[in-house]
Amino acid sequence: MRLKRSWQRATTGVLGALVLVVGFTLPVEARTRRAPHKARFARAVPAKKSSKPITGPLPRKPVLDLALRAYACGEALGYFRQPLLTVIDYSLPSVEPRLWVLDVRSKRVLSQELVAHGRNSGDNFAVAFSNEPGSLQSSLGLFRTEDTYEGQHGYSLRLSGLEAGINDLAEERKIVMHGAPYVNLAVAAKHGRLGRSWGCPALPLGAHRRVIDRIKEGSAVFAYYPDRRWLQNSSFFHCDAQLAQR
Repeated sequence: MRLKRSWQRATTGVLGALVLVVGFTLPVEARTRRAPHKARFARAVPAKKSSKPITGPLPRKPVLDLALRAYACGEALGYFRQPLLTVIDYSLPSVEPRLWVLDVRSKRVLSQELVAHGRNSGDNFAVAFSNEPGSLQSSLGLFRTEDTYEGQHGYSLRLSGLEAGINDLAEERKIVMHGAPYVNLAVAAKHGRLGRSWGCPALPLGAHRRVIDRIKEGSAVFAYYPDRRWLQNSSFFHCDAQLAQR
């Protein structure tokens, strides 16, 4: 019931962009590591296996609300071709799984993963963000996934930033999603934080290909941090005005 109210509030005021029905479920491959905020789900499993409800984590409620609000606006504006929303909560420490892939249509949590932030964004906690080339910092805001390629970091996913002045230089900065050997629990245990990228949301090797193949080519990525300027000025939190201009 708590999730239902959260989902409904997240979509209010977006001119009926989406009719969202509550009920995320967590599939077998999704992670169930301990997290501070958890909700009850029914596991999506093959018919031969048990469908007993399990406890699985969601993004924190304020973050989920904002992510759904931004996604609903972007979907109403025609930015997305897939009903998938990846949420990154950079206000959490890097040693916690802080990336979620949500299926907006079926209301399922598809996966939860560790994710690194940029070298100059902070140590265990990210505290600084930039849109500037050469900053080696992560960017906030709403992105769209594009195509994949094999590059310096192996199998990678291009991202387009949708917010002017916030992340719209992502392609120029080569901000992509890729796997990295410094994103794992062993590194976290040794150093008290994950390794850091040059601004890319880097994923654990072994998980990156599965996540990339799932969200590539037209889904949403929402990167959050309680940055006052971004929260006050992002056009995706003021969607009625954007739609009125169309």
